[in-house]
Amino acid sequence: MPLHKVCKVQDLPQGEMKKFSIEGESFLLYHLEDGFFATQTTCTHTFGPLSMGKIVDDCKIQCPLHRARFDIRTGEVIDWANFPPGIQLLNVVRGEKALKTYTISVLKDDVRIKLP
Repeated sequence: MPLHKVCKVQDLPQGEMKKFSIEGESFLLYHLEDGFFATQTTCTHTFGPLSMGKIVDDCKIQCPLHRARFDIRTGEVIDWANFPPGIQLLNVVRGEKALKTYTISVLKDDVRIKLP
């Protein structure tokens, strides 16, 4: 699997995220205190746009629709959808599912991603 250049390190300030697409594969790139990470662009609950969500606790992405939270580094579910009240009824059908993550590396000043 080849590495693809995404951006320069300085193009994405620490604490921010940005959506990218390379060869038809869309992903969110995050710059956290401990490096760069990438996940799929949509929440696994009802496919909300994570790019409109927010980074919380320096390492989690929160979906803007139902407040599901995922560990940015691993994609694992931290908190499943819990807003608005009653959304838990849908959770019976939409069981917890981790986010897809991608391998990121930094070579010199370039942030690179390994795509499937």
